[in-house]
Amino acid sequence: MNAVRQLRIAPLKNLLSHFRFLLTLRSQEGRYHSLILFRLSSGLDTHPFNLINGNASHTESLPDNQQLYVMEASCPHLGADMSHAEIEECDTGVVAVCPWHRCVLPAELPVVFPCLYCYRYDFNLKTGKSETGLRACTYDVQVKSDPTDGLETVFMQAPEGGTDWRLVELRPVSEEFADPPPSVASHKTISVIPSVSTTELEPLVPLVDPPRTLMQWAVLILNTPNPTLKVERTRHAVNLFRTGKLALIGHKSPGVPKPPDVPAREDMFLQNTVEPRKLKNRKNHAVMLHALANIEQWAWDIMARFGPTHPKLPPAFFSDFTKMALDEAKHLLAAISPSTPYGSMPVHASLWESATVTSQSLRSRLAIIHLVHEARGLDVNPATIERFRKAGDMETVKVMEIIHTDEVTHVTSGHRWFTWVCMQEGNVDPIAAFREEVKKGWRGDVKGPFNIEDREKAGLTPHFYEDLKGEMGLVPKQVVNNVADNLATLKIGYDQ
Repeated sequence: MNAVRQLRIAPLKNLLSHFRFLLTLRSQEGRYHSLILFRLSSGLDTHPFNLINGNASHTESLPDNQQLYVMEASCPHLGADMSHAEIEECDTGVVAVCPWHRCVLPAELPVVFPCLYCYRYDFNLKTGKSETGLRACTYDVQVKSDPTDGLETVFMQAPEGGTDWRLVELRPVSEEFADPPPSVASHKTISVIPSVSTTELEPLVPLVDPPRTLMQWAVLILNTPNPTLKVERTRHAVNLFRTGKLALIGHKSPGVPKPPDVPAREDMFLQNTVEPRKLKNRKNHAVMLHALANIEQWAWDIMARFGPTHPKLPPAFFSDFTKMALDEAKHLLAAISPSTPYGSMPVHASLWESATVTSQSLRSRLAIIHLVHEARGLDVNPATIERFRKAGDMETVKVMEIIHTDEVTHVTSGHRWFTWVCMQEGNVDPIAAFREEVKKGWRGDVKGPFNIEDREKAGLTPHFYEDLKGEMGLVPKQVVNNVADNLATLKIGYDQ
């Protein structure tokens, strides 16, 4: 193709571990584009078009680049997540079938809006065409030698409508600790994550009035105090959402449930909540991981709190934050051990004060939680990882590296939706808006040293955060009196 810019994705050998990858692209203008790369199995497999949502069992070679396809990550019909699309071979080629629109309605699924399942939305992976008349964006993929290192590398056609597109996220669909088990009986009680709770767990899915929308699941999870059940409900709900087994997102529905002011916490968690400064000098890896595993539930809260007040939020917003909720669950799974059950060691809840302060504004929530708190994690994590590496604690290093990689994507999502809100408000300058939000919603300097490389990767150039100081006074009593009984009096600061 003439004058078509090719965008580098990754060396081919780096894509042999999984069969699907989520790609996030960002243009110089700050536009985002979410894509999915499908890697069809090679001739070494029994079924040449068998796509597996899991790890590859062996190293493969690809006979030609027709094994690789890139298309938009959302269904053009209703914007549903296509990461769990079924792949089928037909007369016209290979197609991806939207999981929200299948020919056969699962027998176990309660029929709330059966019209969702009346049509089959399948999209040719090469052309994007569908028999429905819709068309998904697809991109030419090539495998060729990278002149910089000589490696066989995957390149894709760059999108139109922007300049200097770059890859800011490459994430396998199936991840260690993250994906839900194939199936869990809805009446089954869960006992996976060590917990100090002595109360009997509820069923995974409530027997009375089970959630049928993503918003109902979000509020249920926020109201679940037991960390074991909270994590398993997260895994279950995200799986239902990704595979199209929820009737609706539900943020536009009448009578959408309201999230709690503070997530439910077990008694032991409340008893061991301390001020962040009391954790800063703790070098014990178990204490540090315990604090990192503290599920603050940003993802579920931002969906449940702001979804109903922002009906124009597209499905991609909920796709990004359900992925983030799954990461939060993964971090708890990775960091907690049988010898240190969750709640048995000191944790802090300082970040929830920031959540309370920003509870009235989506723009403020994205700025303070994702572009200050989580961005600070990008700054401090590398040094922490290196400290444990030098101590020979490679198990903690592995956990920390997973958490750090995920936090880069979390800041990327925060930047993506912060700029979206700015556009919705009349193309407000994101940098000026961010600095304004920090002055209103932060106390003290936004301190370095900064991890400039990872911040820039996530969209935060130095113009966002250099020479920036929050001017927020003491949090008004009426804002925080609903959390005073549960949380210690805390000063907003960095989560280290």
